[in-house]
Amino acid sequence: MIRYHLQSLVAEKQFREGRRITLIEIARETGISRVTLSKMVNVRGYPTLTDHLDKLCRYFGCSLDQLAEYIPDEEAPSETASSNAV
Repeated sequence: MIRYHLQSLVAEKQFREGRRITLIEIARETGISRVTLSKMVNVRGYPTLTDHLDKLCRYFGCSLDQLAEYIPDEEAPSETASSNAV
């Protein structure tokens, strides 16, 4: 499964620039739909295009390993375990 670090990258950019950054702004600047960005943040293992990864790395000025990481399925918490934790 791929885990995206969009929230932490947004937080770092907000801190650096001293302003609030929304998914709408990122969508406008990258050409990636806000819905896709939202799914990358909220849907575990959401599949996306490599073009999106490229645009996000360019927007945040980061490397791919700062944007996303691979987590083997056996190490990822199961969906039922996370939904029971509510």
